[in-house]
Amino acid sequence: MARLREKENTLYKKNRAEMEEGLEGVKLALKILNEYYAKEGKAHVAADGAGGGVIGLLEVIESDFSKNLAEIISTEETAQAEYDQESKDMELETTNKQQDVKYKTQESKSLDKEAAEYKSDRQGVQKELDAVQAVLKSLHSQCDETTEPYAEQKRRREAEIQGLKQALDILEGEAVLLQSARRLRAVHQHRAA
Repeated sequence: MARLREKENTLYKKNRAEMEEGLEGVKLALKILNEYYAKEGKAHVAADGAGGGVIGLLEVIESDFSKNLAEIISTEETAQAEYDQESKDMELETTNKQQDVKYKTQESKSLDKEAAEYKSDRQGVQKELDAVQAVLKSLHSQCDETTEPYAEQKRRREAEIQGLKQALDILEGEAVLLQSARRLRAVHQHRAA
């Protein structure tokens, strides 16, 4: 945009200088012709003849040059004003964007810091959770009652009953022996008496 504006301005300066030179030349020519015809009393010749046509043509050319020069100046002033406004707008936008970048960078750093803190907090909480779960597992193994499967209970109960029957048989066998031994003693005592 700056290069384009510079080219336009350079072209403007060149065209304005040429227009101003041309306008000055036409004004000078008109002045010289008007003085020439005014000096020697030839004003009526200038008005009636070829001098009048040349002067009229030079006045039209002067008017066109003045009009074109005014247009060139107006176009340049408008272009320069637009360029200045766009430059200010761009500067303002650039400043705003730089501020946005600054604030976004600060926000990003703040969020990174918060994320690091949350990660650290999460790691601490995870360690606590792992420790609690380990204690809970230990307590479960110590406190939870486990139910024996029915087949195991039955097998154990049958083994207990079998053991009790064997003990009863042994005790009955001993009781018979004891009774036999008492009878024998009673018989021996009875005979001895």
